[in-house]
Amino acid sequence: MAAFKKSTNVIKNNTVKKATPVKEIENKNFAMHRQSYKFMAIGCAVIVLGFLLMIGGGNTDPTQFDESKMFSFQRITLAPLIVVAGFIFVGYAIMRKPKTNK
Repeated sequence: MAAFKKSTNVIKNNTVKKATPVKEIENKNFAMHRQSYKFMAIGCAVIVLGFLLMIGGGNTDPTQFDESKMFSFQRITLAPLIVVAGFIFVGYAIMRKPKTNK
């Protein structure tokens, strides 16, 4: 019964409370703005893409070593640059200040 009383904060003494504006709730409970979290998710996706590119192509025969696949441009240059770009983007998402409309 106590859990039910906690969840019924909308109706008190037969009166209906006005709903709190979304912007007020948005800034009250979270450390960052909603758009910063979206930017962080994009940055994390870019980082994962970079690590997937580092996996690269494999060799079908385990007895032979194919140097061109192991030390390819994709694995050695492109993928680390994408990972670093993703980390920079996540850092930007954390440090940015949201624009306020007054």
